[in-house]
Amino acid sequence: MKNMEIERKFLVRGESYRELAESSSHIRQGYICSGHGRTVRVRIRDQRGFLTIKGPSDDGGLSRYEFEKEITLEEARQLMDICETGVIDKRRYLVKSGQHTFEVDEFYGDNAGLVMAEVELQSEDEPFEKPDFIGQEVTGDRRFYNSHMRKMPFCLWKGTIPSEFRHLELE
Repeated sequence: MKNMEIERKFLVRGESYRELAESSSHIRQGYICSGHGRTVRVRIRDQRGFLTIKGPSDDGGLSRYEFEKEITLEEARQLMDICETGVIDKRRYLVKSGQHTFEVDEFYGDNAGLVMAEVELQSEDEPFEKPDFIGQEVTGDRRFYNSHMRKMPFCLWKGTIPSEFRHLELE
């Protein structure tokens, strides 16, 4: 299927990703609607706007349909005003590892203290090199979906993950 997103998510330990990053950007995103695994998301990444539609994921949470379209910054700001309650605020670091680039998200606000990395793949069984900061895999764990964290932020359940993955200095 065209526009299929295949990604794996991991908790991050330590802060070495910051030094290894080729670049970073600030992201704020809201959800126009979310439910039954489907989302319509508005994102402002630095000074650019995006509208993204995602379908439900497969049973393991590894792949799902994704459609993304760049929109104007003004359109994105207007759409943010009609989003559901709760905004995701994060800094994204891009870290190259072998043939892949890991997107490492450092969350702020009610999700402060959580740092996750994801890698996009061409196939579900594609091999990839894990950087040293990659920890426990959380692919398919809905607690770590941004659309879920806007409703049930990390500050409410951070005690459920090992302390090595809680970045308290970021809170």
